[in-house]
Amino acid sequence: MCHNVIDGRYHTECGHFVGMHSEVHDCWRPNCLFSRRHLHSAPLGCKSQSCIRLMALPVKNPIRISPTTCGDCIAIERAAAATTTTTTRIVRGGSLLR
Repeated sequence: MCHNVIDGRYHTECGHFVGMHSEVHDCWRPNCLFSRRHLHSAPLGCKSQSCIRLMALPVKNPIRISPTTCGDCIAIERAAAATTTTTTRIVRGGSLLR
């Protein structure tokens, strides 16, 4: 089956993969809708039950290895830190605790 190949950066600290570029890998099967060798002329209008209609899962190809945390994890950590510093104070007996 045809599948997407996603080139990207792998962050070792958090284990996330950030895609940078993708391309389709052709399986060259005549019964695959996504292949250039598909037998039927109109892939969107193909009604053959023998044709493969789904792509395989994408393959992640890490072209860069980063020892840092990804941008999404950094943003989450910063947001969590900001919410803990701006928590509301507890009111006891009409006065704020400090």
